Amino acid sequence: MSLQHRRATVDEHAALIRSLLQFDRRVETLPLDEALGHVTASAVTSPVDLPLFRNSQMDGFAVRAADIAVVPAELPIVGEIPARPGVPAALEPGTAVRIMTGAVVPVGADAVVPVEDAAVVDGLVIFETPRAVGAYVRDRGSDLRTGDRLLPSATVLGSRHLAALAAAGIASVDVIAPVRVAVITTGAELVAAGVDPQPGQVYDSNAIAVVSAVRAAGASVVFTARVADDHEAFREALRGATEAADLVITSGGISMGDYEVVREVLEPLGATVTTIAMQPGGPQATAVVDGVPVISFPGNPVSTQISVEMFVAPVLRERAGLPAALRRPRMLDTDLRSVPGKRQLLRGRAVGEDGVTVVGGASSHLVAGLAASDLLIDIPAQTVELTKGDIVETIAL
Repeated sequence: MSLQHRRATVDEHAALIRSLLQFDRRVETLPLDEALGHVTASAVTSPVDLPLFRNSQMDGFAVRAADIAVVPAELPIVGEIPARPGVPAALEPGTAVRIMTGAVVPVGADAVVPVEDAAVVDGLVIFETPRAVGAYVRDRGSDLRTGDRLLPSATVLGSRHLAALAAAGIASVDVIAPVRVAVITTGAELVAAGVDPQPGQVYDSNAIAVVSAVRAAGASVVFTARVADDHEAFREALRGATEAADLVITSGGISMGDYEVVREVLEPLGATVTTIAMQPGGPQATAVVDGVPVISFPGNPVSTQISVEMFVAPVLRERAGLPAALRRPRMLDTDLRSVPGKRQLLRGRAVGEDGVTVVGGASSHLVAGLAASDLLIDIPAQTVELTKGDIVETIAL
């Protein structure tokens, strides 16, 4: 094969796409109820001590430890402190006060005895076990002091992080602003799920697949469109997409046949439309329209989904501060043959700790097989035959 007809490798095409996806880092402030899954743009310090005040760890009795150092000990119960706003009266020596979990420990008390470890008789509380100073008392600032780091930068915010921020009285957080992505699916045959298809029509699974993958990779979807094989309709969708987004992803319409609307519109704008040495997902296209990168994938559902995982999702995850997809070697549980000269990405499922089995066939329309998979089996282009027990590289989905 002559050099001018050599197909680009997966790594070469990935490098090309990475060179196009150079996004400026932006920071935005989000309220906590909108920040789940976002990544902190900088470290967050606590503006308060946590706990905010000295409080009881248990329902029980607040006492002076010295008053129950010799047991059994009896103390009169002189009051009750519920968990509510206010400052309770100081505890006098030789007395006890009922106290609820989270309630303010009164001045003078230095220990709490759980209710199950005490007996109440005629207004007296009886203790059979002495307690050390500080028992079941949460001191102010024992969790965190004012100015201490609450969260480091580059934290992917989960519910536990948001709860910690709220506990410190923080109502909003600075996060890395997600890349804004537009998704356009093309094809006269496409209809939305839930619609009765006519002969020759298929459900558009690529739209939800790409949108979901983009969001999972830490980006936001700001524009979507489904267009038929109509040049002006695609141009209009493309205009809307480039006005709204930092990145446009399209599926379908880039092969070498007729009615390839994406190729026919983008090529005059300087697009590169090619076929790379990968299966599935050979047809690929890249362009820059009005300063916005446009990455175009083939329309077969598995080809689209694998192309997103191989070429776009890694860049978006890195940009968002999310971890890369896990790669690890596993042992094949079957023999298999691969396509010479093409990097094969087979659907697979983990078997035990270290094994992998192939799921379904290699065809790019077998969405059920991809749905049943939890990883991709990455077969190098130069590998033609593998046998049971061979070690292969896998990529977590």
